[in-house]
Amino acid sequence: MESMKKGEFIWAYLVHFGVNSWKDIPLETQDPSLPEKWLTRCCADHVRFDEPSWRRISAALAKAGCNLLIIDLAEIVRYPSHPELAVKGSWSVEKLRAELARLRGMGFEVIPKMNFSACHDSWLKEYGRMLSTEKYYSVCEDLIRDAAEIFDHPQFFHLGYDEETAGHQRNHLLSICRQGDLWWHDFLWFVKVTERAGCRPWIWSDYIWNHKDEFLNRMPKSVLQSNWYYSESFETKDRNGKERTYVAAYEWLDKAGFDQVPTGSNFTCDTNFAGTVRFCDAHCRKDLVKGYMMAPWTRTFAIHEQKSMEAVAQMASVISAR
Repeated sequence: MESMKKGEFIWAYLVHFGVNSWKDIPLETQDPSLPEKWLTRCCADHVRFDEPSWRRISAALAKAGCNLLIIDLAEIVRYPSHPELAVKGSWSVEKLRAELARLRGMGFEVIPKMNFSACHDSWLKEYGRMLSTEKYYSVCEDLIRDAAEIFDHPQFFHLGYDEETAGHQRNHLLSICRQGDLWWHDFLWFVKVTERAGCRPWIWSDYIWNHKDEFLNRMPKSVLQSNWYYSESFETKDRNGKERTYVAAYEWLDKAGFDQVPTGSNFTCDTNFAGTVRFCDAHCRKDLVKGYMMAPWTRTFAIHEQKSMEAVAQMASVISAR
């Protein structure tokens, strides 16, 4: 099978090969209402990836019509430039390339994701505590170059960059975030480095929720946007007439002329992905919506496989009906 062609409409699925993208949150601070199987410390000194489960999920994705996989790398691979970031069981470059070849043979385009948000960079180990220093920039540039080469310089490279706020880090053992001009300095630096590697930067767009004018004025149009929203209602205003920024952001980005891949999920409800497609099909210009992404936020563990398969089924239903 051939991989998707450049410019083809995107049906993307986010999969976590590595999972050390969340700070080491003490177990006692995690939400006790979640099922016990979800209450796991986010960081570990070893790879946690169920290969047989992933093969079943990827086969289902191919049948569903998914054509692009966003692979969150984190600790899964031993980076040539920085092997010190590896954990027990991190894959060799050769093993990762073999998996990419398998997935391309199934018809998928595969692109890398490395989350450089200060909220989701535990995989960087000590370098995540060197934020905005010369050493930090040097290491991050090395890693982007490594990933671009491993993936054969794909057309897209997802940089993450979500949830870098004090509120999102309130239970982290170390809380740190960039603000104002420093946020923009670092972000635009990442854009340049990614483009030098031959890839189009792709990010989560949630910074716009609290910085609308700033975002629309300073964000380069070259950056592919993924606003995300995971609940059931797509009303753009609440009962008091206040704008619901999470939903309204799709329209903000559209009116400003940004390319988008709106993102839905089955994380909190089973109707969100279909709702996302309906809303954005109705409210955003077709030439600017480059596709849609399903982000189930499941780890690639056997105990999460059912939730992942439910996400795939929801994608299949939307794709077949469109």
